[in-house]
Amino acid sequence: MNRNGQNTSPPIRVLLVDDSLITLAILQRILAVAPEIQVAGTAANGRDALDMIPSLQPDVICTDLHMPLMDGLEFTKAVMERFPRPILVLSVSVQKEQTANIFQMLEAGAIDVMAKPRETAMAGHELDAQELVSKIKILAGVVVIRKRWKEPYAAATPDRSYQPATEAAPPEIIGIGASTGGPQAFREILAHLPGMFPVPLLCVQHISEGFLQGLVDWLSEKCPLNIMTAETGILPKPGTVYFPREGTHLVVDGQGRLECSYAQPCDGHRPSISVTFKSLARVYGKSAAGVLLTGMGRDGVDGLGAIAQEGGTTIAQDEESSIIFGMPKEAIAANAARYVLPLAKIAPTLLKLLNLDTDRGTP
Repeated sequence: MNRNGQNTSPPIRVLLVDDSLITLAILQRILAVAPEIQVAGTAANGRDALDMIPSLQPDVICTDLHMPLMDGLEFTKAVMERFPRPILVLSVSVQKEQTANIFQMLEAGAIDVMAKPRETAMAGHELDAQELVSKIKILAGVVVIRKRWKEPYAAATPDRSYQPATEAAPPEIIGIGASTGGPQAFREILAHLPGMFPVPLLCVQHISEGFLQGLVDWLSEKCPLNIMTAETGILPKPGTVYFPREGTHLVVDGQGRLECSYAQPCDGHRPSISVTFKSLARVYGKSAAGVLLTGMGRDGVDGLGAIAQEGGTTIAQDEESSIIFGMPKEAIAANAARYVLPLAKIAPTLLKLLNLDTDRGTP
């Protein structure tokens, strides 16, 4: 900022990739009124866009999914392997019901998705300009890590030297919370836990309305655990992952049963990670464990602190492996996280906390 209060930071350079000239024109018009954003270039397909990246050096890429020569999926994979940077998928093919496309793009390395209106010209159904600008601003602050597709997904090597504190009691239940970047982080953790995992997991993900069931279905295909949306009144079972029902908080009541609550949002969130974590601290005490993953803001910080105060085990994802180091950073600053771990080491750590073999997930 200069002394007149004007923003003197360099503009966010955006590369737009779409085979529709009309769409490109609309996007350029929308972004032209945002002084913090500059359209660095446009391309009609992924192949041309890939060639342009070294010279344009965009901060953020917005790409369509279906394009000639190289589609958005192959383009995203190539970008993440060669020129890693934040990618927003902006496509008519990522509507709420098209969850396979959405999570396929997230798996390839995209950070976020935004659905274009179905009308080709988007006439009368303009993109939400404010939402688009907001998403680009958020993504501009994301640091992404190179992704090599020739390596198998499960190639991450756990840190075998890590040993949880000897006085830590094995948890009877585990809560995990995430926001931006969460679907990828959940997959990394849950895919490396065995189907016979001995305790239940309560998971909270900040996600747009209508996408939760798609997340559950996608994770179910990738992970050996039983993954489901919770129902009020049931006792949580070992080896089962529970997500809250759409628009509800997920808590454990005094009898240890799950409850999908329509209580007021907490700090603007419902579901709230902190609400879930606090219920685990209240009911399970030192036998609860909490894991706070990548995301903006500070949801989950107070809840993780509540588990820590009861003597339970608390883990925060480290900065290097977080897509957005917001919630974990706040938890660390508040001394709510007992351990700060890279994403690839969280599942092995949970296994060790439960005295399970980190290779086979068995006692």
